[in-house]
Amino acid sequence: MELTPVYWILLLFISRVAAGQSPGSLIVRPNRHQFFEYESVSLSCEVQGNTTGWRVVKNPAHGNLTQCGDVWGKLEGINCNIASTKSVDSGVYWCQSESGEHSNTVNITVTDAPVILEIPILPVTEGHSVTLSCRHQETPSDLTADFYKDGSFIRTESTGEMTIPAVNKSDEGWYLCQHSKGNSPNSWMNVTA
Repeated sequence: MELTPVYWILLLFISRVAAGQSPGSLIVRPNRHQFFEYESVSLSCEVQGNTTGWRVVKNPAHGNLTQCGDVWGKLEGINCNIASTKSVDSGVYWCQSESGEHSNTVNITVTDAPVILEIPILPVTEGHSVTLSCRHQETPSDLTADFYKDGSFIRTESTGEMTIPAVNKSDEGWYLCQHSKGNSPNSWMNVTA
């Protein structure tokens, strides 16, 4: 199989992270994977040393690799702001330097679904508490939601929020919430030691 430039980039990223050599981090605010359409999101590069030449890059589900300010987002220093998200903003994002260095990657989903799951986009440290929230486009009278991990039912919460008081590696996986208004997309929760 012939490897495209995108695969080479991902392989380079994986090898750097495995070696602990990632020189920067992509920070997403708010800190979650899923967004409704027409929300705002800020992506910034936190880099060890000089931040000059670092840009936020996107590999969309369909289309070509682009950087912030080309056809999406507004570049403000090392921050990339998307004022009103659209479904085309879904994709894999990372920071990249002019010399080819890469940060971590994050997967962002923008949906017109009635429900999203608010789950941290960055890895959660073992032993820490984490709260997953089932969020609705319109506030329903009943917030009760069912939570699932890897397709298996976990529990029902009347508040629409599920807290894991001390996460461990076994909590890593795909999560979604189900409400009478609909289901959220799946989101991956990464747990690190």
